[in-house]
Amino acid sequence: MQVANVNLPIKVTGRHVSVTDAIMDYARRKIEGLHLDYPRIIEAQVILDVQKYRHIAEVILHCTNHITIDATAETSDLYASIDQAVDKVAQQMRKYKTKIMRQHRPRRHEVKHLDEQVFSSEGLDEHEEAEPTLVHTERYPVKPMFVDEAVLQLEMSSRQFVVFLNAKTEKVNVIYRRKHGDFGLIEPTFS
Repeated sequence: MQVANVNLPIKVTGRHVSVTDAIMDYARRKIEGLHLDYPRIIEAQVILDVQKYRHIAEVILHCTNHITIDATAETSDLYASIDQAVDKVAQQMRKYKTKIMRQHRPRRHEVKHLDEQVFSSEGLDEHEEAEPTLVHTERYPVKPMFVDEAVLQLEMSSRQFVVFLNAKTEKVNVIYRRKHGDFGLIEPTFS
């Protein structure tokens, strides 16, 4: 059953552009028009940016099962950019659903959630003279997933990596994109 996403919280923001009511209504109608039943969308963000003749629309969907799907489109028209970004997101959602249906299998392990992850600064060299300047800090939610779910999450986003709590080993892992299109897995070990 395909139902429109009614009462879906949609946030439309602009960078270097004031978002008019017409643009906001158009973006909301396009997101609400996504008639896909899986994955279910919890929240949507549309970020619009105008830089000279470049009109950029980024759509980020926060869905159930810790799935984040995002797409960006750039054209010379803001409405066309919104259309293309929504089309890309819809295509990713269909792709994700198809992969899940093909690979679905029951899990034998229970997933335990970590309430708080603590990182320590032990092991740093005390003889370092000057610390590097920290330019940007980003909070990144660490969610319990299996490795194949993390790979799917990475395929559905434009990010270069996904940090997750491996549901099998209960340790923090990182999946990252490699130059040739395949993926790498970082599993920290403590010796």
